[in-house]
Amino acid sequence: MSQIERKVELLSPAGTLKSQHYAMAFGADAVYAGLPRYSLRVRNNDFNIDNLSVGIDAAHSQGKRFFVAVNIMPHGSKLKTFLADMAKIVTLKPDALIMSDPGLIMLIRENWPDMPIHLSVQMNTVNAAAVRFWQGVGIERIILSRELSLGEVDEIRQQCPDIELEVFVHGSLCIAYSGRCLLSGYFNHRDPNQGTCTNSCRWDYKMTGEEKEAGIEQEGQAFQAANRHQNSQQVMLLEEANRPGELMPIEEDEHGTYIMNSKDLRAVEHVSRLVEIGVDCLKIEGRTKSHYYAARTSQIYRRAIDDALAGKEFNPSLMGDLESLANRGYTDGFFVRHHSQELQRYHDSASTAQRQMFVGEVMQNDNGRYLIDVKNKFKVGDTMELLTPAGNTAFTLNEMQDKDGKPLQEAPGGGWKVKIPLPAEADEFGLLVRDL
Repeated sequence: MSQIERKVELLSPAGTLKSQHYAMAFGADAVYAGLPRYSLRVRNNDFNIDNLSVGIDAAHSQGKRFFVAVNIMPHGSKLKTFLADMAKIVTLKPDALIMSDPGLIMLIRENWPDMPIHLSVQMNTVNAAAVRFWQGVGIERIILSRELSLGEVDEIRQQCPDIELEVFVHGSLCIAYSGRCLLSGYFNHRDPNQGTCTNSCRWDYKMTGEEKEAGIEQEGQAFQAANRHQNSQQVMLLEEANRPGELMPIEEDEHGTYIMNSKDLRAVEHVSRLVEIGVDCLKIEGRTKSHYYAARTSQIYRRAIDDALAGKEFNPSLMGDLESLANRGYTDGFFVRHHSQELQRYHDSASTAQRQMFVGEVMQNDNGRYLIDVKNKFKVGDTMELLTPAGNTAFTLNEMQDKDGKPLQEAPGGGWKVKIPLPAEADEFGLLVRDL
């Protein structure tokens, strides 16, 4: 592979200022956040107007960029306050607004024509004609639909060479079409497209099936049962635990199930191909995730991007490193088409940390021993890893003290503070994980 002389932006999520700081420290070039009223994350969102100002200034002071998500599909009541609220945001000078609703885009264009706009994945942009349409109304960057294959991304790049393209490479895959979910609104009248999703796709479901015909019509051709998972010859019926007797049918095509795909996206193995295609920005999902998630994903995808730009072969260990994060099983989504059984996760909806667990934050150096804010249990004898922006170091914990300097064998869990020696220098962004 030859070296590539251009910039590829790594965009990380920020639901809190703390997550923003960790993401930038561990390699993110830019972060995105949103005001609760106008973005698709009402819960676990620190970014009121004051924190938004702090976050934007912090990003700019480090030469990084800050994007504000304004990507709801608003009801009429929110239009009454939109311009007044956005006037305050525009004065903070974010680097772009991430938007989806055509009406809101029109209002921003009319009132602040110089404000850069990135088209949200919510608009499900899946072809070059749609890209050119949005480019014609002044959109600076298109965040392409999650449903595209690598070949389709390449085709759009070739036909639209003069506009920025962004794709998701990691995080949750909504059980919907690019996140336009209806389930939460249907079940309990909390609209995901207004930011109030209750993650009803992850509730406790039972699944039963009824036999159906062996073949289906797919683009005018009979798609034979031999190419499909054995269970796909059934009409699958979902029954939610709190609604016994209410059966909901779901079906699959050869690309998977669009309503029950709850595995997490992990496309680190495709970073080099996306860089080669000419994608301008790779994006990580997770504004409701922890600062540890923001740091770890930023560090790993930063390494993958830098390796790709340098012409190095993909390092498979990066896939293993991502297993250290709690996940619902991984898929590379639709980048490369799979058999349906490889995409779906019916039997276990719970998150699991399969390789490592986040256990502590480094607070300060206290005469050669570092004070640790404990997040999860660890003990003397554990194999651990220190994560820092400068690199990671594995070690075995041989001694530990409580905060008063008395010997200690185990840190029981969150709320404790302990002192331990570390194998390398650590700053305020140092994180500790232990092997499972």
